[in-house]
Amino acid sequence: MMGMASQVMLDQYYMRMALSLAARGTGCVSPNPRVGCVLVRDGHVVGKGFHQCCGGPHAEVEALARAGESAQNSTAYVTLEPCSHYGKTPPCAPRLVEAGITRVVIGTDDPNPEVNGKGIALLKEAGVEVVRGVLETECRWMNRGFFRVMTLGRPWITVKAAASLDGAIALVNGESRWITCAASRRAGHLLRSEHDAILTGKGTVLADDPELSVRAVPGFSPRVVVLDSFLEIPPHAKVLRRPGTILACTEKAPVSRERVLCDGGAEVLRLPAINGRVDLVSLFFELARRGILSVLVEAGGEVVASCFRQKLADHVSLFLAPRIMGVGKRFSGSLHFTTMEGLFSLEAVTIRTVGNDYWLEGRPACSPVL
Repeated sequence: MMGMASQVMLDQYYMRMALSLAARGTGCVSPNPRVGCVLVRDGHVVGKGFHQCCGGPHAEVEALARAGESAQNSTAYVTLEPCSHYGKTPPCAPRLVEAGITRVVIGTDDPNPEVNGKGIALLKEAGVEVVRGVLETECRWMNRGFFRVMTLGRPWITVKAAASLDGAIALVNGESRWITCAASRRAGHLLRSEHDAILTGKGTVLADDPELSVRAVPGFSPRVVVLDSFLEIPPHAKVLRRPGTILACTEKAPVSRERVLCDGGAEVLRLPAINGRVDLVSLFFELARRGILSVLVEAGGEVVASCFRQKLADHVSLFLAPRIMGVGKRFSGSLHFTTMEGLFSLEAVTIRTVGNDYWLEGRPACSPVL
């Protein structure tokens, strides 16, 4: 009989395989979660699958189809609790029971109120052995955007910046190309490919006219969202060539400008204003309603400062070049603190080298636990 420690190691091994499969759905499945499934019988993988596109077969169904009759008496490793409700496709938990699966190992429970334990209950009632919480931290991280939308009603927010060691993102005259090295820029494109949308500000569009697409690495380009309270960006801006670009403005934005920009293919989203600017909280709730689970903030200092002030950032990703730029534009904008106790702090910080630069990532202490 296999020892408990050996079984735990095996469960983790196959769950990592399922996580690798789940990652293949990046950029294709939102607003659904990324899910991978591995079927194992007598020590052999008999079926594998992942959720490939929104509305398509779920990971469990894909794995069962590949396994065929070999699924009988096998163990299913699934990164997220099998669903128990009818959505765009039939529920997966009953399919596992019908296929004769005898054991299901689950990475994490599904936070969706329509599932949230119901799939597990269905499996147990059918006599299936259920093991929960295997590599739970990794499985929750895989679907951090899905968890945020299901629990808080807004996407997962990552703040990204490329800066000098003293925090500058541009010289006083606005020059900023290039602060960091090519390897950092490739890593930045990888970050883009892992998010459903990129949020930037009008100032960045006017200053740099960025495309904000994924080019340096394989992957899908996210939607672009531009904060433009009065719709001042020009109709020839590169971001407007991208399909699905959203321009977030206030009610005071001229209707004439809206017509011009919409004719170019953009979607104009009018939102409440705070101090004359688009309310970020309202924007993020609207993006979640549009199926956007994760947002990468690539913007100037004032947008970043607003995210920090309103405690909206869930993750910070900084590419730091070993350079001192002196007086210039700061990545944290006009963020101002009066006490040391009130500083914005990062936890679980990791630092690694990328080319000649440093890549620092961390979780803001004010971010709700995932």
